[in-house]
Amino acid sequence: MQGSKNITINFIINDEIFNNITVPVRQHLGDFLRSIGLTGTHIGCEQGACGACTVELDGKAVRSCLILSSQINGSVIKTVEGLDDTLMKKVKEIFLKHNALQCGFCSSGMLITTKEILNKKKKLNREQIRTEISGNYCRCTGYQSIVDAIEEAIEDNIKDI
Repeated sequence: MQGSKNITINFIINDEIFNNITVPVRQHLGDFLRSIGLTGTHIGCEQGACGACTVELDGKAVRSCLILSSQINGSVIKTVEGLDDTLMKKVKEIFLKHNALQCGFCSSGMLITTKEILNKKKKLNREQIRTEISGNYCRCTGYQSIVDAIEEAIEDNIKDI
């Protein structure tokens, strides 16, 4: 890319510290993550509409296609590969139980969004769950199994494990 500029940044991804990493200033975070082998973050619409590229940035679910890698200096990022704590292991089991991971394209975004829902520690009804996940498109499940899984995760109060 002619005329492109680079910037050197420091950040943490999935508890791994990255220091003095040079990135193109206009590269999307999703593309950067995939370039370092974190392929669980899927690139879909590249416009922030589908949710497949959702990651956790400084504790908040964001669309990685809307964030430039040059903007993550000093940040802490979690991708689906980093969701290995007790809470998310249980959530993944519940998603499997309800067959909520069919083709897998939306799964990383759905799991990150589910983590954010559970972190709020609020009881949500099915309609509220649907609203919370409305930014994540799924073509396989019809959302029923995903809502079932999230509902069970909330009801089991697994956040307090």
